Formats: sequence, structure tokens, C-alpha cells
Amino acid sequence: MNKALKNLDEVTIRFAGDSGDGMQLTGMQFTSTTAMLGNDLSTLPDYPAEIRAPAGTLFGVSGFQIHFGSTEINTPGDACDVLVAMNPAALKVNIRSLRDGGVIIANSDGFNDKNLKLASYEKNPLEDGSLEKYQVHSVKITQLTHNALEDLGLSNKITDRSKNFFALGMMYWMFSRPLEPTIKWIGDKFKKTPEIVEANTRVLKAGYAFGETTEIFAARYEVKPATMIPGKYRSITGNEATAWGLIAASVKSGLDLFLGSYPITPASDILHELSRHKNFRVKTFQAEDEIAGITASIGAAYGGALGATTTSGPGMALKGEALGLAVMLELPLIVIDVQRGGPSTGLPTKTEQADLLQALYGRNSEAPIPVITASTPADCFFMAFEAARIAIKYMTPVILLTDGYLANGAEPWLIPQVDNLPDISPKFRTEVEGFHPYLRDEKTLARPWAIPGTPGLEHRIGGLEKQHITGNVSYDPENHEFMVKMRQAKVDHIADDLPPATTEGDEKGDLLVVGWGGTYGAIRTAVENKRREGKSVSHLHLKYVNPFQKNVGEILYNFKNILVPELNLGQLSKLIRAKYLVPAVTLNKVQGLPFKAVEIEDKIDEIL
Repeated sequence: MNKALKNLDEVTIRFAGDSGDGMQLTGMQFTSTTAMLGNDLSTLPDYPAEIRAPAGTLFGVSGFQIHFGSTEINTPGDACDVLVAMNPAALKVNIRSLRDGGVIIANSDGFNDKNLKLASYEKNPLEDGSLEKYQVHSVKITQLTHNALEDLGLSNKITDRSKNFFALGMMYWMFSRPLEPTIKWIGDKFKKTPEIVEANTRVLKAGYAFGETTEIFAARYEVKPATMIPGKYRSITGNEATAWGLIAASVKSGLDLFLGSYPITPASDILHELSRHKNFRVKTFQAEDEIAGITASIGAAYGGALGATTTSGPGMALKGEALGLAVMLELPLIVIDVQRGGPSTGLPTKTEQADLLQALYGRNSEAPIPVITASTPADCFFMAFEAARIAIKYMTPVILLTDGYLANGAEPWLIPQVDNLPDISPKFRTEVEGFHPYLRDEKTLARPWAIPGTPGLEHRIGGLEKQHITGNVSYDPENHEFMVKMRQAKVDHIADDLPPATTEGDEKGDLLVVGWGGTYGAIRTAVENKRREGKSVSHLHLKYVNPFQKNVGEILYNFKNILVPELNLGQLSKLIRAKYLVPAVTLNKVQGLPFKAVEIEDKIDEIL
């Protein structure tokens, strides 16, 4: 039958099923293909906390949301246009994310009595009329998958695991996506098992053909490429971008990169990615615990390498004493905290801006550390590079805060020209005459970096207080106070080396929305929507929180009202109120989910 082809500016799709249904793989393949077509996009993978939760349960649902379009896309979407639900639990958990009138494509084979009971449905929602406000399409995805593979003699388990490709094929047909990139990926991924290649390829094509031939779909859709800055792009996640930013910093500094890390969700993928790039003089050490990870990296920095360690909130707590040691030693070290919900184990697979105050103050005594943040998945590359620049130039540990949403989310990344990245080579001390381990550079207040084994530069370091210049152990009260103030002055002095903060929108007005980290996309979308309505609202997004950029106070004082949306109970707002004495209004959310733009829009309307 002839089916209408309709053009759309943007679409949000959510794939949902059991953790073993391959929803993350399905979403990533749809994302990669969509990126190749030139659409702008933003994604939200939603992992269950249980590694292998019982099938059919509400807490075992895995989801993947993608928002793509021919216009600029800054968030994974407030509400879904299409929900692909592989079982009742997936429907129940995600139905609240679907807009009124949205499309549900349900695997009706998964809506059996057992699964309905596990999802606490008394009746089958596909049949009881409870979904009347949606466009519901029941498809026997499991049965159709078995039909496509019945002549291959595969086990039911292997056949069932291919059904996600049937759903993917339907979505490729519905939104005019090509099959070829995924077919190539299947061939590369499963090349050692030809029967799996054949099964997944056949099922993918079967899903596409079903969309073409069935009468339940009256139309398909086209989303044209977005207008983007010319250049070479690739889809990238925040964790990938962070890893590549560290590699770029290693190359541009001429230093070997050493990562000492203990696996922890959601930071582990940085370790995995870096372990693949030994050709760039990258050394990765999977330590036995968080303390060993950071102390090994401190040792690497002492030996002249670019030392880095990755973790999340609970790991930051364990690294606290070693962070104090790094402050006392005054060695360059990059600490990447991919934040998640807490306290303790908390919500290990969910996002939260939980650790800002811990990053600034989570150590004994006066132990100042520069803290910077990334705002988008692609921005993780540049801020990881910036962390290395500051650490090397100022001989200090630097904390980079990302979060689970940025780490696992993806967006198109304009690959930078390597020659455009600044040279951040260190100046190792080699001259013997006049050497003292705590003699300071007049401009940066950094002490010299002297590699162990350099003739005539023998010195020792440790956690005990050091005498100014000589580095000898000192218990002198006045010297201790002097050194505490000196270490603080060095961090404060970094503000002289930072670019001025800028606002998106007017430089003064009725309301300034101030954010940091992964709230960037939602705040930007909300502010742009309100500005189109004629509202006097602007956006300031902070990438440097210790120290702040020098003109932040000047910007704040130009607005009548300040709003700070955060995925915590108000950590940045506390800092802003304390430093600048402005009555910042807070908008807080701690549900393990990123902000929707509409939530911020509603707060803007309330204030104005």
C-alpha cells in the first residue's frame, strides 16, 4: 500500500524492555545511524541498577531515549513521541514519559499473564481501553522474529535475543533510516559467529519489511539533516570524550598518560576506553580499590607522567585522604568524578549533581583544589584537556565533575583540529643551581617539577608540612600558616588565567538562570523558549566553580532575580549566596533524572 511520507522537525523515541532485551544496543545503533544522516541529537540511556534483574520486573526495565531533529537539539526530550515497549513492565515504567496522542509500539507477545502479574497489571492494558489517549500498535515481535529465523535451527534463547533488531528495523522504516550501517556493524561485531550475523541481519530486514507491508502504519516520517558548522563529526558519549580529552592532553604535553582507577558505575567506561589506546603511550592500571587507584596516579605524577584517576561519589569519599596528600605534594593530578545519586551506593546508574560541595571541601583541614565542570557530552573532551592544562601549569590536583547523564549520553561532536589545541608542555626543572623543591614561580606560584633521578635535584616529598622554599619537614606554626595561605593563593590565582564568563541572552535584565554541569541543555532550551515569548531572561553556565571566573559577580549584580536549577538540594546556590550575597532562588530535583526544559520554564514563569 502507498503510505504518506511526512516531514518532522524533531522526534523523541524511547526504547524500553528487560535489561537483557538489548535496548541500549538498539538505541545506540539508532543513534549512530541518525548521526550519520546529519541530524542533531541528544540521548538518555536509562540503566537498571541491578546487573541482571528478574525478567519482567519493574526494577529491571532498561530504557534508551533519543531526541533528534533538523533543528538544534539540546536535551533528550521532555516527552516521547514514540514508546517501544517490549513487555508490560517497560510500558508501566515509561508511559508517564509519553505525550498525549503519542505512539506505543508494544510487543504483544510479551504481555502474557506472568509478565502482567510481575508488572502489577490486573488487566492487559493493550485490551482494557486504558491507553485510549495514545496510538497503540500491538505487534507480535517475538513471534515474527521466530518466523524469520525458523529455518536456521537456532535455539529459542538465541532467537529471542534477536527481537530487538526487529523493533529497530520497524523504527528505521518509520523514520526513513537506512539499514546498511547497522548491517555492517552486525557483520563486524559478530564476525566470529556467522549464524548470529545471519540471524540479526535477517530480523532487522524483517522488521523493516513489516513496517513497509503492514496496514497498521498509515504513514512514515522524514527528519531532514540539521544545519551545523561544516566539519567532520562523530557521535560521542561523555565518557568517550573524557578519555579522548586525556589522550589529547597527553599528546600536547608530551607526557605519558597514566590512569589508576577502580571500576565504578558510571565512570568505568573511561578506564575501558583508555585501555584500548596503548599506542598513545597510555598506561591503565585497574587497582584493587579507590585508594590504590589515586595513590598510584600520584606516584606516576611524581615520576613525571600525566597522572589521572576516575571515580564517582563513593569513590571520592575514599580518595579524600590521598587528595589531601596531592595538595600537600603540589603535583599535577586529574581527578574525574562522574557523579551519581547517593549517599553511599545510592542510585548507582542514575544521574545527580551530588558532589560539588564534596569536591570543594571533602578533605581534612585547608586543602584547596581547583574544580571545573563539563556541560555536554562533547564538552567533556575540552574540559578534560583543560583540567590537564591547569594541573600542569599550576602543579596542583584538579577535579573535573561530569555526571551519569553526560557520561552515558551522546551527541554529535565536531572533531577539533589537533593543531588548534594549545601546547601544554611542562617545564621540568633540570638546573641544579638555585634549586629548591618549594621555590615558587612568580606568576603561577607553582613549585618546580623535578623528576626523580635528575642529577643534583634529589629531594623528598610527603604528607608532613613543608618549609617554604626548602621543602624540609617543618612544625613551625608561622610557616604552617604561611604555606596554608600560599596553597590557597595559588588556586585563587588561577582565576587570572580563565576566560571571562559570558551570558546567553542579554547582559542585564529581570532574571538570570545560573547552572553548572549537565543541566546546560535543559536550561538553554527553557531560556530560549521564554525569550521567544518576550521574557527578560538570560543564562549563565559556569564551567569553573573553584575559583569562579573573575567577572561572575559583576554579571550576577546586573539582574533583578537569580535562579539556580540543580540536581541536588542547592549546592551551587549555597556557594553563590556565600560569595556574592545575592538572594538566589533554587530549583532542585533529586530523582536520578535530568531536568525537563518545561520544569525550568514553569519556574521562570513563577518568578517573573
